[in-house]
Amino acid sequence: MSHAQEMNRSLGRPSQTWQRLPLKLRGLHQVPLIDRWLIGELVPPLLFGIAAFTAVSLSVGVVFELVRRVTESGLPLGAALQVLGLRLPGFLVLSFPMATLMATLLAYSSLSSNSELTALRSLGVSTWRMVLPALLVAVLISLVTFLFNDLIVPRANLQANDSLNQALGKAITSENGKNIIYSRFSRRPNAKADSGSENYLSQLFYAGQFKDGEMREVTVLDFTRDNKTQILSADRAIWSPAEGMWEFRDGKVVLIDKTDATTTSARFSRYLYPLDQGPLKLAALPKDAATMSVSEAISAEKLLREAGDQKEARRMRVRIQEKFAFPAICLVFGLIGSSLGVRPDARTSRSQGFGISVLLIFSYYLMSFIFSSLGVKGTLSPFLAAWGPVLIGLVTGLLMLRQASR
Repeated sequence: MSHAQEMNRSLGRPSQTWQRLPLKLRGLHQVPLIDRWLIGELVPPLLFGIAAFTAVSLSVGVVFELVRRVTESGLPLGAALQVLGLRLPGFLVLSFPMATLMATLLAYSSLSSNSELTALRSLGVSTWRMVLPALLVAVLISLVTFLFNDLIVPRANLQANDSLNQALGKAITSENGKNIIYSRFSRRPNAKADSGSENYLSQLFYAGQFKDGEMREVTVLDFTRDNKTQILSADRAIWSPAEGMWEFRDGKVVLIDKTDATTTSARFSRYLYPLDQGPLKLAALPKDAATMSVSEAISAEKLLREAGDQKEARRMRVRIQEKFAFPAICLVFGLIGSSLGVRPDARTSRSQGFGISVLLIFSYYLMSFIFSSLGVKGTLSPFLAAWGPVLIGLVTGLLMLRQASR
């Protein structure tokens, strides 16, 4: 039986020899031959693309900076290698979509140039059926990308930052913060309505700096009393777990009575103030969403929203959606790459494929950056800001695949 006849038969029922195989191999043997063959053609360029893009991006993004730190700042070589290893997962994740694009483009272009896709068409195999294995591989890479990005990359990036700061003699980033602003809202009866209640700003907490577990240069505005405003300022503030309150030290409290326009003030060395741990949690919040998992980012968005920082809360909502949308880029690139490569006149070398991949990747990420900026600004919803480029990419890929099927 010829190879073409065997391939044609594989599109129907599997070979009867599967019964003589071990149980562990029967599932693999039941996969149609055309799928095993095309996936086998995709794996080598995929591995090459992951290695190539990871090496390039890691060199530009980390290696050059670490070399400068070693030569100019005295960073120990061992610490530099440790930071390099911890940064590797983040750049590996970035290479997955790019490698998927290049692998599908090169694999199908090679098959097209060798007239192997023409042979499949002569057997009645549709273009959609040829591309299906590439889409399955792209979906698998998308799942791997999400797991890496959620379980490994945030912790690795955080450890890399801490290791670098410790090696350079700096304080750990997560223990420092500046300009901490925390707003607390409460409910009170609505004076302008017969019933119901309304939200109002009850307390506004500001600290110039958070360091070593202490808030420094602290000012609190308290609006909880009717027609009275309390201003509390102190050199330091420490959360007291035993009291369940904040302990202010070396400060002054001023009470302004709006009714009779009087002001009273008093100095103190120690003052307990009832406020939750919101400022402490806000100060310890990582500034970069890349160091958070999805669950941590959701908690951070809730905390920022409750603190009244609507701009940062909106930014975090966009980043949360991007954590789900980013792995889908693998599917987009897999569809576009296979649609370009499956054309009958496709002729693409490895160097040309690398160049085309870089151009398409740059265009896509530029569009993603624009959509993300509009989402953070509030022009677009967080969902549309993150998923808009993915939807546009999928529609473009489907149109290209339809064109290649004619």
